[in-house]
Amino acid sequence: MSAAEAEKLIEIGTVTRTDFVKFAGAGGDFNPMHHDDGFAQASGFPSVFAMGMMTASMASRLITDWFGIEAVRTYEVRFRAMVWPGERLRARGRILGPVEGAADGRLLVEFDVANADGEVKVSGQAQVATEHRSH
Repeated sequence: MSAAEAEKLIEIGTVTRTDFVKFAGAGGDFNPMHHDDGFAQASGFPSVFAMGMMTASMASRLITDWFGIEAVRTYEVRFRAMVWPGERLRARGRILGPVEGAADGRLLVEFDVANADGEVKVSGQAQVATEHRSH
């Protein structure tokens, strides 16, 4: 495997309040912290912010685009920082190596989603079966 194959980067783009509302509709999370500035500010936040699962889904897109959804065996995330409207995000992954003892040739992949300043919003690891690797 070449160094280029061992890493992947996708540009997610700039997230908006509309993205938060669309994700709320898809996931059923209508907490006003994510769509009502007045409510969020009254709660001590500068504005609305993305749901943690929205950010986790951005990282999952990196993994599924890279290996295919059928290859994912485990997926773990750690929420590190809030995502604010107007932030430009990217997801980055790196293959760490094979998972010892796995019969399906699993690879361990670490990943994160960060903003343009490099602030990591979510990080994690996934195990993917190489027998299903699509890229």
